[in-house]
Amino acid sequence: MALFKRRTTGKSGEWYYCLEHRKVEEGPECPAKDRFGPYPSPEAAGHAMETAHERNARWETDPRWHDAPGAGPRAPED
Repeated sequence: MALFKRRTTGKSGEWYYCLEHRKVEEGPECPAKDRFGPYPSPEAAGHAMETAHERNARWETDPRWHDAPGAGPRAPED
């Protein structure tokens, strides 16, 4: 029997999207590794996956986050 129960941290009024259960939750209910948030409203939390896809697309096409063309691992010199 565990002496101390691990509790999730958060405040009521904060909304999260649970990746494991694929649902919006207040509070949070699930561990941090399984959720996105906090969001200001349940509607915003419900769009968490869309928001993540949009941010990933922006990051992948942002030239500031990519190395210069041809920059890769260097071949060993003789």
